[in-house]
Amino acid sequence: MDSRYEAYCFANPFFYDVPSQDGPEAAGFLAELPSPPDDWDVTTRDVWQVLRPSGTSMAAQGWKIHVSATLANARHVLAVVYQHCLTTGTPLKFLRTEDILLARNSKYAARESSGKFVTVYPPDERSLRDTVTTLNDLLRGQAGPFVLSDLRYEAGPLYLRYGGFLEQWVTGDDGEPVTAIARPDGTLVPDLRRPVFHTPDWVEVPPFLRPQLAARKARAGGEQPFIIERPLHFSNGGGVYRAVRVSDGRPAILKEARPHAGLDRDRRDAVARLDQEHQALSALDGVTGIPAVLGRFRYWEHEFLALSVQPGIPLGQWLARHYPLSRPRSTPGERADFTERAFRILDQVEALLHRVHDLGYVYGDLHDRNILVDENDQVSLVDFELARPSAEATRSALGAPGFAAPPDRVGVDADLYAAAVLRLWMFLPMTALTALDPGKAETFVRFAIRAFPLSSADFGDAVLGQLRPRTPATTPADAPPPSAGLRALATDRPDWASVRESVATAVLRSATPHRRDRLFPGDIEQFRGGGATLAHGAAGVLHALAATGHGRHPHHETWLADSVRRDPPRRPGLYDGAHGIAHVLEELGRHELADELLTEFDPLLPHLTRHGLGSGLAGIALNLLHFGARRADPGRTDQALVLGERLLAAVPPPAAAGPRGKGRAGLLHGWSGPALLFLRLFELTGERRWLTAADDALAADIAECGETEHGALLVRDGSTRMLPYLEVGSAGIVVVLEQLAGHAPDSPTAGQLPGLRRALLGEFAIQPGLFLGRAGLMVALAAGVRRDQDPELVAALRRHRARLALHAIPHEGEVAFPGNQLLRLSMDLATGGAGVLLALAAVEGDLHLPLLHPGASSSGSGEPTGRQDSAAATQNPRP
Repeated sequence: MDSRYEAYCFANPFFYDVPSQDGPEAAGFLAELPSPPDDWDVTTRDVWQVLRPSGTSMAAQGWKIHVSATLANARHVLAVVYQHCLTTGTPLKFLRTEDILLARNSKYAARESSGKFVTVYPPDERSLRDTVTTLNDLLRGQAGPFVLSDLRYEAGPLYLRYGGFLEQWVTGDDGEPVTAIARPDGTLVPDLRRPVFHTPDWVEVPPFLRPQLAARKARAGGEQPFIIERPLHFSNGGGVYRAVRVSDGRPAILKEARPHAGLDRDRRDAVARLDQEHQALSALDGVTGIPAVLGRFRYWEHEFLALSVQPGIPLGQWLARHYPLSRPRSTPGERADFTERAFRILDQVEALLHRVHDLGYVYGDLHDRNILVDENDQVSLVDFELARPSAEATRSALGAPGFAAPPDRVGVDADLYAAAVLRLWMFLPMTALTALDPGKAETFVRFAIRAFPLSSADFGDAVLGQLRPRTPATTPADAPPPSAGLRALATDRPDWASVRESVATAVLRSATPHRRDRLFPGDIEQFRGGGATLAHGAAGVLHALAATGHGRHPHHETWLADSVRRDPPRRPGLYDGAHGIAHVLEELGRHELADELLTEFDPLLPHLTRHGLGSGLAGIALNLLHFGARRADPGRTDQALVLGERLLAAVPPPAAAGPRGKGRAGLLHGWSGPALLFLRLFELTGERRWLTAADDALAADIAECGETEHGALLVRDGSTRMLPYLEVGSAGIVVVLEQLAGHAPDSPTAGQLPGLRRALLGEFAIQPGLFLGRAGLMVALAAGVRRDQDPELVAALRRHRARLALHAIPHEGEVAFPGNQLLRLSMDLATGGAGVLLALAAVEGDLHLPLLHPGASSSGSGEPTGRQDSAAATQNPRP
């Protein structure tokens, strides 16, 4: 579970989003303050309201002041700071609304920005000191979250940090643009924002702040009863750590709570929830399978609860290792064995839950990540921060998506609801979708009963008896009727043409051309990388619609062009930046703007070090080849050849290949992307050294794979997960290796195709998306079917298409799909409906993923097209 997504679920019930900048509610705090003088500029930038005197210039960087506040005192704190800044002519910015302040201090908000409510920009050190000392006197005693990245001034809500005032950019170590500050000689370097205070090496802490720095160091060096060994998890509410007790060396789990941070929807902070957990665990002391309290203490300004270590791994990890539908072919015996083990675990969980109820408590947070399973399938429950006395009969403001009970369940009933969800989740772990569509529960039950030896009466009735709404749902009078495509998905033999039409209609209906930040709702990355990109923005959606026969949309194409001019991309990459947008603009006939984008980023290419297709040199070079062929421009082709030579020199030798921690192998980030470029360069030049390079690059990705007991090759992601997907995983290797095998069927890596293909045959995929879900498996299988009409591949491809119905969510009468994490719908190419459209077209033999197959950058015949070197045939005889 990626906790970043939670913060983007506050603003919209259907899509990942940020608080609106439109409408009367957007004025927020500013509307409650006295009007600024006429000679002040007032602007809105993202979540911030920015004010500064007109006609004055701010320094590019310096010491800034962050002012922290709680929801209770925010208006008072802002009024004090606002009046001081207007009086002294000091620029400032503040979060626009109370809802934004709540989101920025919520449990899953970014730790490095937590607590930063107001930012003040003193022009020099003297003004810095005057401002800090004055505000400190005015705000003495006011509370707020601790700003982890800053130096606190005395005991108040003021924090200081040296950093950028104005937006400057520099190329980072990986070739990506990052915010910057300037060294004394003018050289730009990254402006590092980490959740710990630090200063650039040339910056001295002002003398008046040195006592604060000394006090910070003294607090950090104090004694504590436990020694932390390693962090296990971080949230904005605090960390969870593996530790040992100093007095006797006993292993422990430390839970940290930051005051005023980690807020839930009831506005309670992490300390309140830690208090609640302490009380609950004290009442449940002695119950086997529930942690014991080893201590409670305060260190620095944070609260800690020490607990006994429970054995085992989270149930989600257990399921990933044992779930039979993830395997290439699961037998009835394997499914029966799994069912027996699953019920043994579920029965233990429910017995523990009943024990908690018998002792007068409600657990309140039952889901897979809070259940540990040891090597003997024995179960423990952890994380009791939402537990409360059953007599309270209340609902928690937090809860895991899909497991959280509806409003009509409180107290023990809410636990029983979550236990029923868990039973269903064990056999189809997609129950998060029931939060978007409660009707999915019946669909999932029917699937589970068909796939596993489950009784309709014993399993289905028991689960649905808890999950069915107690109050019948009502359909709004103006709700559109279900489309033909939505109705088709409910049948055993869908009319896929009508399904595709419905998906395209859902995408188009979601468009928000009045917004400046994004046109189509998609993944949270669109708020970081911009709403125009190929992966997550308008470029990818417009490409998918046009390529799959769903038309050109001039109004939306104009939005894309205007967006590029208004907010130019900051990255050069194919899927996350300028080259992908330029590729689509060229398709749409916006040739001049496409040229401008390429030319603007030409100076950055020598500094780019990433090799991948998604954001690195491989994708850029493939796009340059495309432009060179389309425009008959040898300059662009030569640029691509230069980048190809750089990548050729960087391919890891066989001895250096192998697993590297977090998985990267695959189409977007691994060496499969450069291998694809090398194939295009072979097709262009006829030089067989490029085939050798493609083979070596694919070998580097295959070296990151592990083989399962069923003979499938999957990419290792750390020590637990093995991935089959397109972005990272076997599918991304397959789509390129199929093409290499077409040129050189006897190449060393071509012999790995059977194992890699087997990784695509499993029936289950938790997400529907193109990059990290089922749609990407379909594209890879379609590439295999295109070259080899293997009946097993054909059957798997059709099975994946049929299983898309499990993911489909009705939205305004049409077929929509959830994005990454399944918490909200998405329409983008990487994670949502646009990518599913490409996958559905691939089933019919139409492969439209940009630059994936021979096209404008070569003759399309798979044969050399000229520019041949007379020595090419003898330079390198392999493969």
